[in-house]
Amino acid sequence: MWHKLPRPSAEVNKVYLRHPTRASCFTAAINTGLQLSPVNGNTSNFAMNCRSEVLEVTVEARQVEEAMLALLHTILLHRSSGKFHYKKEGTYSIGTVGTLDIDCDFIDFTFVRVSSEELDRVIRKAVSEFKDALSNSGSDGMGQISLEFYQKKKSRWPFSDECIPWEVWSIKVNVVNLANEQERQICREKVGEKLGEKVINVVEVINRHEYLPKMPTQSEVDNVFDTSLKDVQPYLYKITYQITDSLGTSVSTTMRRLIKDTLAL
Repeated sequence: MWHKLPRPSAEVNKVYLRHPTRASCFTAAINTGLQLSPVNGNTSNFAMNCRSEVLEVTVEARQVEEAMLALLHTILLHRSSGKFHYKKEGTYSIGTVGTLDIDCDFIDFTFVRVSSEELDRVIRKAVSEFKDALSNSGSDGMGQISLEFYQKKKSRWPFSDECIPWEVWSIKVNVVNLANEQERQICREKVGEKLGEKVINVVEVINRHEYLPKMPTQSEVDNVFDTSLKDVQPYLYKITYQITDSLGTSVSTTMRRLIKDTLAL
């Protein structure tokens, strides 16, 4: 089916959240066709429109990678589209996006990701670097990984293109040390429940009627989407992280209390 620019078709994606211990399924329809125009046609206002979302999780060290992959992949699932196939300037079709269910090994949780192996490798590499930095920091297991979506604004020579963020997701991570296998099993279940809540939160945020970059013409598609992957087309993004000892311990204290209360039952 061919679509005429500049009016993009509204795509509807679905996310399935499954908690193995509850055998439940959560389905949400996400309308990804919403867009707003720059204020007064000035792209410099994009930075002012940048929205920021913060998630916070507490996990044990072996759960860091799976928890980060679950959250980052969930966000990218809703910030990706099929490849654009242009017939001519102004007309295009959108390819399909495949999905995969991923079962975690150390968390009672199953998440859905885009089936692109290329995209998965990029995300896994970033998460692996964050996990290694976290374990080698000696900062009591506290850090933050951020997923920033941006678009490019062309600049005149000799200046480089300007990258203007429009959405940033920050995930604060607290790592706890557990005493025995019984506590680890409880943590496995509790983290799965908390991740389920975070994924629902992500879905609710993405389903709001807020700014998305204007659908580009063929000549401008690289300013909005990452076209380097052969089977999927996410919005331009970058992943960064920082290791810090100043995130606070309120969440990790809450997790320890939850484990203690469960053991007391």
